[in-house]
Amino acid sequence: METPGANEANSPGAAPPSPPPPPVLYPPPPPPVIRKGRGWKYLALILLVLLVLNNLGSLEHFLGGALGVSAASRTPADQLEEVVMEDQGVPEKILLINLRGLIYGGYVGGGESDPVEFVRWQLERAEKDDQIKAVVLRVDSPGGEVLASDNLSRLIEDFQTRTGKPVVGSLGGVAASGGYYVAASCRWLVASPLTITGSIGVIMHGYNYRGLMDKVGVKPMVFKSGRFKDMLSGERAETEIPPEERKMVQDMIQTTFARFKEVVARGRRKAQKRNQGRGRALAGDWQKYADGRVLLGTEAYELGFVDELGDFRAAVSRARDLAGVGQANLVRYQAPFRWGGLLSLLSEARAPKIHLDLGVQAPPLEPGRAYFLYAPGL
Repeated sequence: METPGANEANSPGAAPPSPPPPPVLYPPPPPPVIRKGRGWKYLALILLVLLVLNNLGSLEHFLGGALGVSAASRTPADQLEEVVMEDQGVPEKILLINLRGLIYGGYVGGGESDPVEFVRWQLERAEKDDQIKAVVLRVDSPGGEVLASDNLSRLIEDFQTRTGKPVVGSLGGVAASGGYYVAASCRWLVASPLTITGSIGVIMHGYNYRGLMDKVGVKPMVFKSGRFKDMLSGERAETEIPPEERKMVQDMIQTTFARFKEVVARGRRKAQKRNQGRGRALAGDWQKYADGRVLLGTEAYELGFVDELGDFRAAVSRARDLAGVGQANLVRYQAPFRWGGLLSLLSEARAPKIHLDLGVQAPPLEPGRAYFLYAPGL
């Protein structure tokens, strides 16, 4: 049986079948565009800026030498910048120095973060400036290291002796222990009625953790050259501490305590002399209150530890009065900003610090170091 249409396709005169259409050729896809990161550009820009800033610091040093000011002659005191806090339109000035927080340091080159050195620089600058007529030392400190407090006290006393310029202490919220030790050398002391002050005494703090070591099975091995080489070590049991050692440590505390009382007595006595009897003299039984207790400003005034009850403005007014000037600009000093120092600051690699928040912040006390410090709850 023949398929219909087969004969038609094979029949003479039939049209040949049309060829299939050519395949459609599409152009190949363009290669993927790889976008280069711009991080290296930003990094290069930052490095360029830092290089320029560093050169600015070198340029500043060069210009100082070109102007005849050598690096040796430009002391840190000379580099301090004066900031006018109150302008009264007169040439006379009163310098404000702030002493806040824990008193520590006293190491050469400590910078503005070192309270002792920074106060030293400010007093040196004030001594050279004839327009500075008086200094107001605003103290808001619980005290700190014995040596640092003593150094600050000496700086204030020596400054007043050399220049004759009065230093008025303005006691803030807390001016206790080492804070009062420093202020006691001022010519005049002003405290708020609610100022916490006093706390005249010495403390040396540490921990004995031998009991804990025994519980966990840890036994110390100590090799020492002398009997007392491991004094104040917390690894020894109470029975291993000889009575002679306890006496030596307590004698050191008592000697330092005697120095504290001497500074207070001498400072208040000199203040009375310089003020020609004005102000408050120490009460006859003041040493009875030098047992570590804190005092409110009103109590300190009654006992003669301070001369006047008032605020910061009262201290500034008293400084003008003692200096014998009717009006004076209130100024302060600050360390200059150094572009060159920014590079070294940014180049420091700082590891992240982990803090355990217990609700209170304990002062960074070092075992074996004596402190003039008011630290309740230590």
